[in-house]
Amino acid sequence: MRYEMAHLARGMVTSVDGRRFVPRTDTVLADPRLAAAIERLGRARVKEAVAHAQQQARAGQISPDAVAEVAVAGLPPAASSLTPVLNATGVLLHTNLGRAPLSAAAVAAMTAAAGYTDLEFDLAAGTRGRRGRGALAALAAAVPAAEAVHVVNNNAAALVLAATALAAGREIVVSRGEMLEIGDGFRLPELMASTGARLREVGTTNRTALADYRSACGPDTGFVLKVHPSNFRVEGFTAQVTVAELATLGVPVLADIGSGLLARHPLLPDEPDAGSWLRAGAALVTASGDKLLGGPQAGLIFGQAALVRQLARHPLARALRVDKTTAAALEATLTGPPVPLATALAAGEPSLARRARQLATRLAAAGLDAQAVASTAVVGGGGAPGVSLPSAAVSLPAGLASPLRSGQPVRSGQVPAVVGRTEGGRLLLDLRAVPPGQDELLAAAVLAAKDPALCR
Repeated sequence: MRYEMAHLARGMVTSVDGRRFVPRTDTVLADPRLAAAIERLGRARVKEAVAHAQQQARAGQISPDAVAEVAVAGLPPAASSLTPVLNATGVLLHTNLGRAPLSAAAVAAMTAAAGYTDLEFDLAAGTRGRRGRGALAALAAAVPAAEAVHVVNNNAAALVLAATALAAGREIVVSRGEMLEIGDGFRLPELMASTGARLREVGTTNRTALADYRSACGPDTGFVLKVHPSNFRVEGFTAQVTVAELATLGVPVLADIGSGLLARHPLLPDEPDAGSWLRAGAALVTASGDKLLGGPQAGLIFGQAALVRQLARHPLARALRVDKTTAAALEATLTGPPVPLATALAAGEPSLARRARQLATRLAAAGLDAQAVASTAVVGGGGAPGVSLPSAAVSLPAGLASPLRSGQPVRSGQVPAVVGRTEGGRLLLDLRAVPPGQDELLAAAVLAAKDPALCR
């Protein structure tokens, strides 16, 4: 871009390079909008946006007067690159979308714990206190059958800690039908073998009997591992051994329920819970915090006091412990109001259908091909395999899928990303995992995907 300046200079018109008018960096940073952004995003990130805008001006792509405006427009909405998402997939616990959404109480607890806090300090006595005692007390109260509890950073960590503390150099007896892959290529046999324990496989893929376990158990047995197949089902000619039966073998039984259900749930009658398996005789039960419990990522350990103490005092436990914000969120999840996952599970089909009709009507009035349709949701995330949940969805043209996920309004932080699923050449936005209070936000995101100018 070159700006023509007409002036008398020996009777000639002189052309002046417009790049000379690109504002200095300190001048642009003095813009109130960018000064405020420095507090929110940090100086380096804001300077990077300013430098990019200045380069555009030097290349003649924008006017020098527009540098500040373009820099502001190029700033990310937050210091983190994570993007808020409305989960309209119909999968309540979507691993790729962060599994369980936290409750407002858990979010507030994490914020309160973000600064200095009495995580490991007794304020009354002025001395060191038990780390995360509030979360541990809440966890123990939620599962009275447990003599003791412990928390690590995820369920795989709970299994690794147990195998290392109880079976390193010894055998873990497990059914071949429970040698599962837990996701992203990580397999239970390899996870257990990494601890120095040896796996003793018994039975077959579809049938394992108590006699198989009995013949494998001996002086070198660290424990028997019972794994709930929370991400698949085997049907037909099958047989498996219950926790109560395994408890008669005379060796500790470690039961991995995986999905994090602490007590029986009427909608999930076939899903094992921590309390039931402890009462059936399991010495230890492990579970995830960010699945059916609806809390933060954590590995929950319940069981006999002596064994839990042995795990908690093992050197590896230090490497696997949770931070203060996780402890705070876990306690708030256990003691606070119902979590979003519980609300989503309990949502009635008539209310979901009514919401779908209202959204479809609104979007159709804006010129979109929107229809309310019946849908089917699932729990997902390694929980309640085979359980279908009647739901309702808004059906839209499939071409909206991409702009809803990553269009300009999403990238600029004006609306959240929306992730649905494609069926029969249409985009379905299933409402079971979308809280009713976010219907307006969902509508705004769809309208912005149709016409990004609506967000300007």
